Amino acid sequence: MTDRAAAPENASAAAPAAASPAASPAAPVTVVGLGLMGRALAGAFLRAGHPTTVWNRTSSKAAALVAEGARLAPSIGAALDASPLTILCLTDYDAVRELLGADDLKLDGTTLVNLTSGDSAQARATARWAGRRGARYLDGAVMAVPPAIGTAEAVVLHSGPRADFDAHSPTLEALGTVTHLGEDHGLASLYDVAGLAMMWSVLNAWLQGTAMLRKAGVDAATYAPFARQIAAGVADWLPGYAEQIDAGSFPAEVSALETDARAMEHLIGESEALGVNAELPKLFKAMADRAIAAGHGGEQYPVLIEEFGRPGAD
Repeated sequence: MTDRAAAPENASAAAPAAASPAASPAAPVTVVGLGLMGRALAGAFLRAGHPTTVWNRTSSKAAALVAEGARLAPSIGAALDASPLTILCLTDYDAVRELLGADDLKLDGTTLVNLTSGDSAQARATARWAGRRGARYLDGAVMAVPPAIGTAEAVVLHSGPRADFDAHSPTLEALGTVTHLGEDHGLASLYDVAGLAMMWSVLNAWLQGTAMLRKAGVDAATYAPFARQIAAGVADWLPGYAEQIDAGSFPAEVSALETDARAMEHLIGESEALGVNAELPKLFKAMADRAIAAGHGGEQYPVLIEEFGRPGAD
């Protein structure tokens, strides 16, 4: 994944946008930044038949792409001039502004799609900066590893003006499953880090269970299918739990939080008895205890959104 609040603009905003019939499927595109992800992006455009111009400070990184048919621009200005659409995939937002901020570089009429890692505040600030320089700007995030780029498994998030996204979505679709989240330029970054929170939480929970079961001689490969089944089952709860959060009402239809907290005690005790790190389950329990102390013990687990929605203690 690379780094990327409001809800999507409408119920269909999280679905891939329909291609614009007026746009050419072979529209030219420029890719600036040829690290592993940048090279994967450029390669996907080439395979889809788009005339692709590339630029990187270290030009040797373009060699394989040039052999596949890409054009190496002699300068960043030439790269921008080569296409109406430029994809940026650099180290950070500072690098984007440093590269494109030269006085002699003209951005008027250019559409920039920034797939550089960063946070939502940086995305919004860079959008304002690009707009002052005459560019159209979409911020984005790639929810995939480089080898998946160009397949349906690669989800690429975009946020910013819908009209700008629609104008270039047939080209962007060469990268994978493209999604427009809303007009707020910071949304793609926020979705990205929210996805990372899910990823690390699931992985950490799996590692906790794996560490415990290894004490009984159960290897990770044996436990993994069961863990996967549990993760999939929990994922099925999310739509219903989301309805409770949005309604601000948490009836205990399945289990009360105070019941979950007692089970957390078992997890902590078992971990400690096995000599396994118990920091993660203790964090679960501490948050649940605060919610119970605030009078929410009889409500369902999503009531913990109140704990997640406030700053933690230093």
